[in-house]
Amino acid sequence: MNPEFNRVVIVGVGLIGGSLGMALCRRGLAREVVGTGSDPENLRLALELGAIHRFAVPPAGAVAGADLVIIATPVSITVPVLLEILPHLTEGTVVTDVGSTKGEVVREAERAVRPGISFVGGHPMSGSEVTGVRGADPYLFENAFYIITPTPRTPAAALDAVRKLAAGVGARVLEMDPEEHDWAVSAVSHLPHLVAAALVNTVARAPGSERALPLAAGGFRDTTRLASSSPSMWRDIFISNRRQVLKMLRHFKEELSLFEDMLLAGDGEKIQDWLACASQVRAGIPAKTRGYLPELHDLVLTVPDRPGAINGFTRHLLEAGINISDIAILRVREGEGGTIRVGLATREEQEKAVQLLREQGYTVFKR
Repeated sequence: MNPEFNRVVIVGVGLIGGSLGMALCRRGLAREVVGTGSDPENLRLALELGAIHRFAVPPAGAVAGADLVIIATPVSITVPVLLEILPHLTEGTVVTDVGSTKGEVVREAERAVRPGISFVGGHPMSGSEVTGVRGADPYLFENAFYIITPTPRTPAAALDAVRKLAAGVGARVLEMDPEEHDWAVSAVSHLPHLVAAALVNTVARAPGSERALPLAAGGFRDTTRLASSSPSMWRDIFISNRRQVLKMLRHFKEELSLFEDMLLAGDGEKIQDWLACASQVRAGIPAKTRGYLPELHDLVLTVPDRPGAINGFTRHLLEAGINISDIAILRVREGEGGTIRVGLATREEQEKAVQLLREQGYTVFKR
């Protein structure tokens, strides 16, 4: 199979850039993948891990002759990087990014590019709790949504190139207007992070927090998990998408005020109706859809705490031709065992897996 690209240059070979590079290299999507950035040690590590074929510094000197350039830097420096490399780009080069906000970046990028150079906004909806190229994974984008944000100015050939990139690394391609994208992510991604951080800070700053926080368990931990993410990354996201985030923040304040009024009035009936409305809407969100991942069919099983426990049941599934789409350790008690969630692509695979694992002596049930 002929590669889709001749030379791809990745500016910023971290988690996302490194994962794209690994997928491009492993799948033969590009004859050459070149990494560039400001940290030679990071680039040497990327080369060692198979994320790139070679590296060059600085970025301005690396991009000449590339047919595709991926800017995988923090969103705050996407446009400055574009301006730095722009004079060195070859006519026909397509530039894309991976940032979590699109409106401001796309506007400034389209204003900057000269004729013959195209910019197409991109946002792979995937990530990891492990940052940097050490956390890179060639399967990071498998079945995840990869949002592309073309505008009326986007050349068809440039859009097609970014579509091929997204589909080639295993993602599901979705096209949205940049402003529509920013509104959507402000609602389902940015506001939840803001609320998680606000909740943690509220409790931490309240009188007696030193006694309350040690009691934090399931509900508090689950609700505030997002607050553990990179502060600098989220600072840039909030600033870049501030217009849409402010809109959602106003809506959120209205809901808080509504609840405050009901609580002040001691109106139990209205409070119950308000909670019931939220419960109904929440129930309407597909239970087996994780963010932008496709529907999965879960099973939960218990395994003993001993070496090879996970390998044991996964080997049974593999030998039966059942592919695991997602897996997570839910709880574990050292010395005894734990529970593991396994996500499968189809209901048929779920039924087959439950029957197989029960025959092998596992305690397993469908979720």
